[in-house]
Amino acid sequence: MLTLTRKHYVAYACICLIWGSTWGAIRLLVRDVPPLRAAAIRFFLAAITLLVIALGRARSLSLKPREWRALVILGVGMMGLPYGLLFWAEYRISSSMTAVLFSTCPLFVALFTPLMTRTRVPRRAVFAMLLGLGGMATIFYTELSVSSYLLLGGGAVIGAVVSSSWASVFAKREIGAVNPVLGTAVQFSVGAVVLCIASFLAERDRPANWNSASILALAFLTIFGSVIAFSVYYWLLGKMQAYQLSTINLVVPIVAMAEGALLLRERLPVLMVGAAVLVLVSVATVLRADDEGEVVLGIEVDAR
Repeated sequence: MLTLTRKHYVAYACICLIWGSTWGAIRLLVRDVPPLRAAAIRFFLAAITLLVIALGRARSLSLKPREWRALVILGVGMMGLPYGLLFWAEYRISSSMTAVLFSTCPLFVALFTPLMTRTRVPRRAVFAMLLGLGGMATIFYTELSVSSYLLLGGGAVIGAVVSSSWASVFAKREIGAVNPVLGTAVQFSVGAVVLCIASFLAERDRPANWNSASILALAFLTIFGSVIAFSVYYWLLGKMQAYQLSTINLVVPIVAMAEGALLLRERLPVLMVGAAVLVLVSVATVLRADDEGEVVLGIEVDAR
C-alpha cells in the first residue's frame, strides 16, 4: 500500500463532506419523488456522465471478463440494493437517523474481512462490535420501535449496511486495477437497471412532484454524491485498506446530523445522540484494533 499524501487526505475530506450532505439531499428528494424512482434516475444520469468521460479515454475501456463480472456484482451489491434501501428508508426516518445507523458500516466490514481475505479480526475489535451493536439496539428500541413504519425504515438501513460492507471488501479484492471512472460508470448502469425494475414493480401508481427543491437535490446527488464522490472513493480504495477508508463513516453522521438539525429542522433526542456516540466509539476502536495488529481470535480464513 502506498504512503498517503496530502492529496489523499484532501480527497478523503471531500468525500466526508459530500456524503455527509447527501443524506439531507435524499430526504428532500424523496419527499416529492418515489424513492426507488429517485435513486434510479440519480444513477442513470451519473452513469451517462461517467460513460461520456470514460469514452474520452479509449485505453481505459478494456476490462477482463472477471472484472466485468465483479462490476456487475458490485452494481447490485454496492449500488442497486443498498441505495434502493436507503432511499426507501429516508421516506420513513430522518436523514440523521439514517446516517447514524449507516455509520456502523465499518463494523460489518471488519466482520466480512476474515471471511473474504487472509486478515483476522482482533479481540478488541470483537468486543467493540458488541458495544456498537448495543448502541444500534438502543436506537431501535427508543426511536424506531414506536411503530412498525419506523422500524421497517431502520431495518432497511441495516440491510443497506450489510450489502455495502460486503461489497466494499469484495471491491478491494476484485477491482483494484480497474479505472475508477469506468468501473463506477458500469456499476451505476447496473444499479440504475435494478432500481428501474424495482420502481416499475412497486411505484407505478405513485406520482412525482418535480419542483425546484427536488431538482436541485437530484443534481447535487448526481454530480457530487455520485459522479465525483464515487470516482474519488474507488481511486482511494486502491491506495488504502477497505477498513481504513470505511472510517469515512465516522465523519459522515456528524455532518448529516448537523445539517439535518440546522437545515431540515430534524429532532435530535439526547438518547439518540448518546447512542450514536457509543456506535462511533466502537467503530473507532475496531479500526484502531485492526491497524495495531493485536492478538486475534479464531483461525485465519482463506476465502480464495
